[in-house]
Amino acid sequence: MNIEALREYCLQQPSVEEGFPFGPETLVFKVNGKIFLLTGLDNDPLQFNVKCDPEKAEALREQYACVLPGYHMNKKHWNTIIVDGSVSSRLLKEWITDSYNLVAKIRK
Repeated sequence: MNIEALREYCLQQPSVEEGFPFGPETLVFKVNGKIFLLTGLDNDPLQFNVKCDPEKAEALREQYACVLPGYHMNKKHWNTIIVDGSVSSRLLKEWITDSYNLVAKIRK
């Protein structure tokens, strides 16, 4: 997955808005006004932060070396995913969808 595929996938979700509230280097995706994914445009390899259920977040960090506690985020609820080729695009999309669903439920 590259930045274009990440952006395209995020924008396929209902009611998603993208923007740069933290400056031109950080692309942010929101649903219902709440962030569900953010990524630095200058990261190589690509990496992004997604919200995650706290228990699942811990389990993913233990299982996958590319999953780290959320950089500059609440580490209990956020993971940083490094797109280094060690997990499939399908799994990356699953984690993005999980984050979207968690955040979308907040204000429904």
